[in-house]
Amino acid sequence: MSNRISLKVLLSGCVAVLALVAQGPQPSCRHCPATYIPVSELDAYTAKAVKYSLVDQQVRSVDIGKVQVGIGMVTRGKLLPGSTRKGAVAEHEQVGEVYHVIEGTATLLTGPDLVNSVKRPADEKTVRLQNGPGWSSDSITNPEVHHLKPGDVIIIPAGTGHWFTEIPDHITYMMVRIDPDKTVPTKSQAESETDLKVIPAAR
Repeated sequence: MSNRISLKVLLSGCVAVLALVAQGPQPSCRHCPATYIPVSELDAYTAKAVKYSLVDQQVRSVDIGKVQVGIGMVTRGKLLPGSTRKGAVAEHEQVGEVYHVIEGTATLLTGPDLVNSVKRPADEKTVRLQNGPGWSSDSITNPEVHHLKPGDVIIIPAGTGHWFTEIPDHITYMMVRIDPDKTVPTKSQAESETDLKVIPAAR
């Protein structure tokens, strides 16, 4: 009889332990390391952008389980009202973006209703390596107007057009790209360090 009781106690204890394990953390990215990006690396991308007149550079792209996250540094120069080019509106089909303004000011228009849309070429660098497939257009119907300044954050979902219409002097911002379909390749610290050493071809 005592053996049966002991067995029941043991079994109930095992069930309790299994229940606790089942209730424990179940992360979507198991044993994934954190990714540290020092400000010196971000500043190096900005310095490269200024030196070589670059706009958008991907710093890292990291797989974190159910989604991939990209970090970019963007520097845009002076843009007078009315001087925007044809096809200046950008829209990304699968990648959302978050801007954190570091320096400068700008006027940004956003909205889903694009005018004269043209599919972006699949072999375009930004499509392949930064923000995936999308469209360019000439303008946005009934856009929201945002006046960006240092410290501001704006979230641009996939499918929402975005269009800088005025930059009084310059604007520098860090971009977080949210890529749930993992449309662009990952980019490691080693790849970033190599990229920073590459001198862009003359335009």
